[in-house]
Amino acid sequence: MNYNKLWHQLAPLYGDGEAKAIAQMVYEVRYGLTLSDIYLGKDTQLSADDQAELKEIAKRLADNEPVQYVLGVADFCGRQYHVEPGILIPRPETEHLCRLITEHVANGSPIRATRSILDIGTGSGCIAITLALDIPNSHVTAWDISPTALRVAKANAELLGAQVNVEQVDVLSSPSLWRGMGGGSSLRGMGGGLSLIVSNPPYICDSEADQMEANVLDYEPEIALFVPDDDPLKFYVPIMNLAQSALHPGGQLWLETNPLYEEIIEERLLELGFNVTAHDDQFGKTRFIQAIR
Repeated sequence: MNYNKLWHQLAPLYGDGEAKAIAQMVYEVRYGLTLSDIYLGKDTQLSADDQAELKEIAKRLADNEPVQYVLGVADFCGRQYHVEPGILIPRPETEHLCRLITEHVANGSPIRATRSILDIGTGSGCIAITLALDIPNSHVTAWDISPTALRVAKANAELLGAQVNVEQVDVLSSPSLWRGMGGGSSLRGMGGGLSLIVSNPPYICDSEADQMEANVLDYEPEIALFVPDDDPLKFYVPIMNLAQSALHPGGQLWLETNPLYEEIIEERLLELGFNVTAHDDQFGKTRFIQAIR
């Protein structure tokens, strides 16, 4: 099997453009071959063992398994992260959120010089690690409830040289998390408050599942994606309440949201006394909320 055969095999499932991108990623990540190498025919020179592995990769991809799980890596904000089943694959929209945050801080945000940052629902650690590496003088803590996420986020932080405290905390467990900070959290005793809280929590309603691609539904963790139809703000309410008490004056809450419920979330934040700004994603959908305490 070569590059052309692989992408043609995947095209009926993914379309020509995405199939070519997936095939290119396979050759580059697994076999170290660039597109120039492929044009030179080096994709036809793989060993017998590599060819056997490639056939297995092609089979998994044809079964709708995401290429990031097949290869064990995903790119995010110019860095490569380890991902595996049980971990939400980082999305381009979330990259856009991180860029909004870092640009805002760089352009004179009132956030204090020493920036204490909390990422709630860290997954692979991509948000926490990006902010730790791209925002100077930052002290970043990342929360998740999943043992798999905690293990992967810690490993990614070490791999990428980021100072991130990764902790197992359930944001749904208590309405008074800030007072106890999850029992032994590194944030305990930070009486001055946090500079920034960011979260990309589960926000897809169960009824929206039939509109999603099979490679998401069949492989990515439901716990990181879905909320009940009758409780779409299940995670947002405790996060907003936490932000009200945990952020210092001028501190900021950044949320990735379901555009269907963005206005309701804005209203709740205004009721809590925040100054609120909505931001569009790169596709023109209102997906991010910036709330200043």
